[in-house]
Amino acid sequence: MELFSSTTVPVLEQVIGFAQSRHEVLAGNVAKLDTPGYQVRDLSVSEFRTRLRELLEARDHGRDMLSEGAPIDLDDGAMKRVRESMRDVLHHDGSDVSLESQVLELSKNQSMHNMAIAIMNQQFRLLNEAISESV
Repeated sequence: MELFSSTTVPVLEQVIGFAQSRHEVLAGNVAKLDTPGYQVRDLSVSEFRTRLRELLEARDHGRDMLSEGAPIDLDDGAMKRVRESMRDVLHHDGSDVSLESQVLELSKNQSMHNMAIAIMNQQFRLLNEAISESV
């Protein structure tokens, strides 16, 4: 939808999806922490941030291109690379992994998820108010 592509909603959607995927991986680590030989897994936050930054740069470049008549499709290449970064699973050696570190990562991940949800809710409220005012 063009209405949403000019907002932060598509970006927030990717952040929420990443946080949900990472939460599943981290919760699995906690569940299997005492399993002999289990290697702790995680999704790369830095890789996700890099891909998200590329998406934002492509979107901003696309806005510049709008005046030239060549709009950017947020569901195209940059968005696909952001989604693909959620599939990469890092394996750690597990030597320094503890329940405390996994719970800390879960907590940080939950905060990121909650923040994205709150911002998205605010975006929808603003859009709703704008629509209500124009009627």
